[in-house]
Amino acid sequence: MLIIGAKGFAKEILEVLHQLKQLEGLAFYDDVTFDSSNLLFNVLPVLKTEEQVKEHFKKYGNSFSIGIGNPHLRYKLYLKFKNLGGLFCSTISPTAQIGKYDVEIGAGSNILSAAIFSNSVKIGKGCIVYYNVIITHDCIVNDFVELSPNVTLLGNVEIGSYTQIGAGAIILPKVKIGENVIVGAGAVVTKDLPDNCVAVGVPATVIKELEPLNFQ
Repeated sequence: MLIIGAKGFAKEILEVLHQLKQLEGLAFYDDVTFDSSNLLFNVLPVLKTEEQVKEHFKKYGNSFSIGIGNPHLRYKLYLKFKNLGGLFCSTISPTAQIGKYDVEIGAGSNILSAAIFSNSVKIGKGCIVYYNVIITHDCIVNDFVELSPNVTLLGNVEIGSYTQIGAGAIILPKVKIGENVIVGAGAVVTKDLPDNCVAVGVPATVIKELEPLNFQ
């Protein structure tokens, strides 16, 4: 497995892989911090170039996951490493509680310890589901969404792609949140939110509009 990134969220993925006993052939990739060590925690290799990535894929297999939190950047890195021949893979903590019926988890999603999914839950590609997140029945979380620690999604919620939900936020039943939305920590979302906005407070209100996404 290759983890893209060698700081912050990459260390969270490392812990999941440690829990899963999947450390053999594990490496990290960081082409930004060139003055950093070539070893993470003095043990795990940190690759710096695309050529090293290609060699790693040949030797250890082409699976990769993204250890960076920003949804927009995660999408761009997904495209880059897919084009290098990588296979986008999920990491799911064995301590997460996943419903046994009608649950889908998309490629490249990272599910951390103590997350709880009910039945009839769909998680898209490249999502982050942090510690102690609760997702109840019939919820849809679209691609490259970040759910911060202690977020709660109640029944029949839908979250649009590239959206970030802050720590401790609660989304009430049947609420639909658009694409490219930032919901502040501790917010309680009681009604639908449009695309491209920032919402905070109890109840959550829109305080800012965001530029639509442009991945060109």
